[in-house]
Amino acid sequence: MLVQGEVATEQAAQVERDFETYKILLDLWSQENPIKTTKLQVLLVVNGLLVSAINVSGEGFTADQWFMYLAGVIFNLIWTFSIGRTALFQEAWQVKLRKLRDRYPDDPRFSILETRAERGQAAWILRAFGGISSRWYLLFSPFLFAVIWLVILIFSRNQGIGS
Repeated sequence: MLVQGEVATEQAAQVERDFETYKILLDLWSQENPIKTTKLQVLLVVNGLLVSAINVSGEGFTADQWFMYLAGVIFNLIWTFSIGRTALFQEAWQVKLRKLRDRYPDDPRFSILETRAERGQAAWILRAFGGISSRWYLLFSPFLFAVIWLVILIFSRNQGIGS
């Protein structure tokens, strides 16, 4: 009997250690969200500033502005990789959180991120606009901007824009 009690005590202690790990992982995962948001906001500002600088120069989109277009390509590729790394680590922590949840399916403390039923109760407009994971637009926005700047760079060097 004493052995069974010790086993139960050790199992309970392991659950608590795993829950502490879960809380740390959850904190790491959640801290990435404002980082991604800040990166996207800076990305939008820098692209807006590049377009504004090109227009303020009075020349518009011309071959002479090639360095601005190249800067746009480089900055946006850097953002693509930076946001990608943030998303990668967030996904890694989420995998670890899921493993802990799967180990304790009957313990609600390990299911805090399981919100499918609750999301289903939200208004349809929130489900429609909020249903797209931020990971996708955060990864593809800077990549799309990089492609746009690259097209402008190539087009301006070959044929000229606005002249």
